[in-house]
Amino acid sequence: MPKSRTRKNRKSPGGAGLTAGDPSSPAERRRRNAIIAVSVAIVAAAIGAYWWKSAEAEREFLALAAQGSATLSEVKNEPSLGGGHPASARRLSYPSRFPTSGPHHRIPTDPGFYEDQQLAIHLVHALEHGHVVIYYDKPDAGTLGTLRHFTELYSGHWSGVVATPMPGLGPKIVLTAWTKRLDQAEFDKPSAAAFIDAFRGRGPENPVR
Repeated sequence: MPKSRTRKNRKSPGGAGLTAGDPSSPAERRRRNAIIAVSVAIVAAAIGAYWWKSAEAEREFLALAAQGSATLSEVKNEPSLGGGHPASARRLSYPSRFPTSGPHHRIPTDPGFYEDQQLAIHLVHALEHGHVVIYYDKPDAGTLGTLRHFTELYSGHWSGVVATPMPGLGPKIVLTAWTKRLDQAEFDKPSAAAFIDAFRGRGPENPVR
């Protein structure tokens, strides 16, 4: 009676006993490398698209600022009231609803679009950092969208934009920087862009522009 034969696994060219689904097989390594290469390419494309979009948005902003540059002659230069972080900062008051300098709280308002009114003691510190602070109340939806866009476009630690409500302004807009102020009876986009470009990043604590 013929002896039964046990069929042995055929060896994979890449090594003893390897099958196509084995994680260490050449085919599986090639598949993983292909997935990694595609993932890297997708991430690189996404980053490239993001930076291109950001650069395009800034180019449009700078073109807008150039259109409004003539209105910088309307900016008020206000006297400096000093600075510093007194222990009694929470009891500080300012001679204006829109202060542009003075002693302030040690914590600044971060750049961003705010729907709740921010305290002056923090906003003044934001100005010292080089941020532009914009006050609004009840402008139209387009203006609100533009202000939000400005805060998203510039959010640097020393050169951002803050937008905060100020009840009673109605459709008016007030833009402030350290010792600088521009009042708008109604929002003017090129003029606002010119103000931001002229004074953003130029606070006394750490000028970066």
